[in-house]
Amino acid sequence: MSGWNASDIPDQSGRTAVVTGANSGIGYVTARELARAGARVVLACRSEPRGIEARDRIRSEVPDADAEFAPLDLGDLASVRDFAAAWGDRPLHLLVDNAGVMALPYGRTADGFETQFGVNHLGHFALTGLLLPSILEAPAPRVVSVSSGLHALANIDIGDLNSERRYRRWVAYARSKTANLLYVHELARRAAATGVDLVAAAAHPGYAATSLQTRGVRMEGRKAAERFVEIGNRIVAQPAHRGALPTLYAATAPEVRPDGFYGPRHLMWRGAPAPSWRAPWTLDDTAGERLWAASEQLTGVEYGSLKG
Repeated sequence: MSGWNASDIPDQSGRTAVVTGANSGIGYVTARELARAGARVVLACRSEPRGIEARDRIRSEVPDADAEFAPLDLGDLASVRDFAAAWGDRPLHLLVDNAGVMALPYGRTADGFETQFGVNHLGHFALTGLLLPSILEAPAPRVVSVSSGLHALANIDIGDLNSERRYRRWVAYARSKTANLLYVHELARRAAATGVDLVAAAAHPGYAATSLQTRGVRMEGRKAAERFVEIGNRIVAQPAHRGALPTLYAATAPEVRPDGFYGPRHLMWRGAPAPSWRAPWTLDDTAGERLWAASEQLTGVEYGSLKG
């Protein structure tokens, strides 16, 4: 694993990947490098103009890329269901649950969920569940969830998943990223219990310069804070092409194991991919089962072949 980079991605010819939020940042780099390695890549993005522009950019940077755009709004379960219905029964070798929002002002999704929990966790929970038959049809399938080192700031509150009692943007973000890790833990546990050949793993980018950091302060018109974040991105953060490496590693490296969590090796901040520390509560079987049950109830999506 030492010094692992995008040139170490195994040949992905014959494999199909869906990357959510692939129009920019880590998602874009992930999609581009998977295409460079020979995968057929679907960029699942909320914005059609940005998604199509990203697809065209990948095709220009990787002339033989097999890349396409498909609309997906993780903040709207109807859109998630439409994406899955359009996918049909085609095998899906790799699903990268990458899209996310961070530290936004309080808001709700189209279905009434707190935005960060709804987009970062529930939207991906529903998408993966609806695509699961296609995933299990493919040989050596993987599901990769992009979490964050900031998950360590807060455990989920199973009694207040939508932050209705009190909303603190960074706590809500941390809880959504803890939910990503608990979800992967429970998905891996269920796959093992039912004998399903599925690698469910997670990754985080460390501190990578993307638009994720500026969106919340921009929404509030906080110009000074936006400028401060932009300076930090330039001076301190590693570029997006480095931040994407843990995701690419989790998605393709042969040695990745179910429920693995990978991030930059240096202080979980920057550097080549390595196994990452995670908060103990993200390995709690009971919490994983309770979050799973709540997620099924909230989304109406059940994983029929992976009953607990």
